[in-house]
Amino acid sequence: MANEGIPSTEIEALCKTPHPFTKGFMCQQTMYRIKDPRKSLPFYTEVLGMTLLEQLHVPARKYSIFFLGHENPEDIPKDRNERVAWMMSKKGVLELTHNWGTENDDSSYHHGNTEPQGFGHIGIIVPSLKDACAKFDELGVKFVRRPEEFSAKGLAFIADPDGYWIELLDVNEILTN
Repeated sequence: MANEGIPSTEIEALCKTPHPFTKGFMCQQTMYRIKDPRKSLPFYTEVLGMTLLEQLHVPARKYSIFFLGHENPEDIPKDRNERVAWMMSKKGVLELTHNWGTENDDSSYHHGNTEPQGFGHIGIIVPSLKDACAKFDELGVKFVRRPEEFSAKGLAFIADPDGYWIELLDVNEILTN
């Protein structure tokens, strides 16, 4: 393993001007496989404040997809085609995919933070890390790392029902420390 990171000047040289072809591209969603929507949907809606934007059930392939985001429920179009187009225009959508029957077996999904490492986490901005952590304690949310376990201020990690990590970021606390 290297003793130091790649120099900033090299990093900047590696990052190219986007090709004109990419105009209009955006990172719209991140997908997690979940075992049990009866656990995951309450977690992402009640605990993290997301709203169910759309759902899709595919009986022929025995799976369901749930799209969640931090949107006002009153803004969600009633017409399905309008709703799908609206949802696809949003940034930062979380897609939860449930393969039917996994809620009843002993399997689990790898969160990527232990060997073999891979995907790490998503990040959620919170207005007050202290208040968020107090509420998460009250709700019995599992902490991976609490704020006091970091030398830097303004961050913590929790885990969802499948063990995926979620970084909590308090921008004001980060900027003032």
